[in-house]
Amino acid sequence: MLARQLTPLSAFTFGFLRLIRLQNLLIVMLMQVMARLFLVGPRQEGLRLLIDPGIWLLCLSTVCIAAAGYIINDYFDVKIDLVNKPERVIIGRYLKRRVAMGVHQVLNVIGCLIGLYLSKWVFLIDVVAVTLLWFYSALFKRQMLIGNIVISFLSALSLLVMAIYYRHNTELVLMYALFSFGISIIREIIKDMQDIRGDARFGCRTLPIVLGLRRTKYVLYVLIGLFTSSLFIIAGSLHNQRLTLIFLVLLIPMGWLVYRLALADTRRDFGYLSNLCKIIILLGIVSMIWA
Repeated sequence: MLARQLTPLSAFTFGFLRLIRLQNLLIVMLMQVMARLFLVGPRQEGLRLLIDPGIWLLCLSTVCIAAAGYIINDYFDVKIDLVNKPERVIIGRYLKRRVAMGVHQVLNVIGCLIGLYLSKWVFLIDVVAVTLLWFYSALFKRQMLIGNIVISFLSALSLLVMAIYYRHNTELVLMYALFSFGISIIREIIKDMQDIRGDARFGCRTLPIVLGLRRTKYVLYVLIGLFTSSLFIIAGSLHNQRLTLIFLVLLIPMGWLVYRLALADTRRDFGYLSNLCKIIILLGIVSMIWA
């Protein structure tokens, strides 16, 4: 109904913004800007850091490649998404398949060219990210744990590139990259639990399909335990009491996550848990102010 009410231009704009997950891209940009201000620093030069074109070009490079990744992921997953979330299917409804593929390629080229302008190392990371996103969407996503690990590594890569480009306070940046990796892999497995029906129908071999929901919950309990323990161990090794305090506070939403996970049984429950992981990511980003 909505598609019929939109003009071709507005339909393209609406479809494109939904396709690239604008909210997720804004979170990635916020994370990189906050890392630049409060982790890389120096903090006392905040205004100068904000007008530095380097951070905004780095953000633009990352966002272009991430947006292209969302497009190629949806391109390969149209049939699965018609089962799991038919109301959110964009390709074929608002955007033609060839248009989506063309936009995907343009965004990748722009992102990599910006990376090349910034540094050969940023360019190399961008090329690795583009390659992994393609194989994730075409192959890895349908395999047990491999896809979860790849996409979580790519989430951490948006902070790792900060450490490589700026090479200042790298230990603190890597600490938050670990946080990003850990919470991302937990969320990715929860999303697989949410999408188990459509994934199973099209031959995917995700963790919930192979092990079942109950055993996948046990895997998540172990991962959450390892994740939180490693954060405290590394914070202790850095002798950073503020980081330890931050992670103590974050134990509250993590504990709520475990509690709701134990009760979760429906697609709606797992959707709630996925959104809760997003909130924990946002809390982690905000905590950079005090790290």
